[in-house]
Amino acid sequence: MMLDPHQVKADQALLQLGQRLHADGYRFTCVTPATHARNNARPEAQRAHSLRDVFGWSRPFAPALLSTDELRPLQAAGLLSEDGELLRSQVRFSNLDELLLVHSAYPTEASDAVFFGPDSYRFAQAIQDHLQHRHTRVQHAVDIGCGSGIGALLIARAAAHAQVTAVDINPLALRYTAVNAALAGVSNLSVEPSNLLDGITGTFDLIVANPPYMLDVGERTYRHGGGSLGADLSLRIVEQAQQRLAAHGSLLLYTGVAIVEGRDALLEAVRERLAGPQWSWSYRELDPDVFGEQLDEPGYEEVERIAAVALTLTRNG
Repeated sequence: MMLDPHQVKADQALLQLGQRLHADGYRFTCVTPATHARNNARPEAQRAHSLRDVFGWSRPFAPALLSTDELRPLQAAGLLSEDGELLRSQVRFSNLDELLLVHSAYPTEASDAVFFGPDSYRFAQAIQDHLQHRHTRVQHAVDIGCGSGIGALLIARAAAHAQVTAVDINPLALRYTAVNAALAGVSNLSVEPSNLLDGITGTFDLIVANPPYMLDVGERTYRHGGGSLGADLSLRIVEQAQQRLAAHGSLLLYTGVAIVEGRDALLEAVRERLAGPQWSWSYRELDPDVFGEQLDEPGYEEVERIAAVALTLTRNG
């Protein structure tokens, strides 16, 4: 993937900032947008008082709050915006265990925003559980719609011998994934632009994906799942995985599903597509009720809840 020199310089500055924050012991756990909004609405949260306020809570800050080593990379990367007499960082940094990941600042309103949050933590746990119980060696893996790159990063760290590819249609996601890989010291991970797997050749013995699954009026890339209630991308990933899994290869799909009158339409569609002896699969709810605030949005009038689910699909021989 070719990047222009200005982007390369900006990403190097972003990496430098991440390394500085990591060295300083920075820690932040990313929350849902609703929880973020509640925290930032408190009177004492109207401006930043710490690094966590600046790079976690996305609060406006006085330039004097940051050291030169923190402010200069933000300027070099073009990631500072003005808020009256104060400034704002256009990126956040969050932790998952010892990993530090850069992603888009709150609120994630831009069409190319790179999301990280509670779904990312659940996705990571599902991957770690899968790798712990997997009996075959991972040689070639791909993270579809990589976002911040957490899926690809976890696989690359767990299987240092493997070739791991992170793909996304969002160029900013690929840039942030590359920065996060460098922050983690991972060298067996490559980033490639692709609409699902359309631009990638070969077969895989591990495919992971955490696709958007909401019905989003603005059709933001990181959030809009397509179809009537956001399940279209998830089904397309299942279909592509069926064509691209190697023998004994697996798909781990973490996604969300809108439940209407107790009915899980995604499970019904998956059950129909995976009938027959060629496939072994399991499907489970990881959390029965996520992003409840979405039920107030247009299109969700008949939805009683949104469940986080994980599908594991394996090709038999």
